[in-house]
Amino acid sequence: MGKPTTDQLEQALAQAAWLREHDMDEHFLGKSLLNHNYRLHLLEDVLHKAKQYLHSGSSAQGHRELLRAIEKAEIASRDIGEEDESLGH
Repeated sequence: MGKPTTDQLEQALAQAAWLREHDMDEHFLGKSLLNHNYRLHLLEDVLHKAKQYLHSGSSAQGHRELLRAIEKAEIASRDIGEEDESLGH
């Protein structure tokens, strides 16, 4: 399956937002697409930061930025009300 074009993705996201705004998202397709698109951007940032970290010779700043990007992606991936297991909850 091919990746949607930029125009196709924009149309799909606009339709997803419309479904949510008009309370017509009975099968949660809009919610799912919007959430996955948001999380995809966070995971792409993790990939970018990982590449930078490896390319920079594993700098301390690069390590911090990579850890922050991973944490953001992990938080966005949790279910509502789910505890952070790394905090011992």
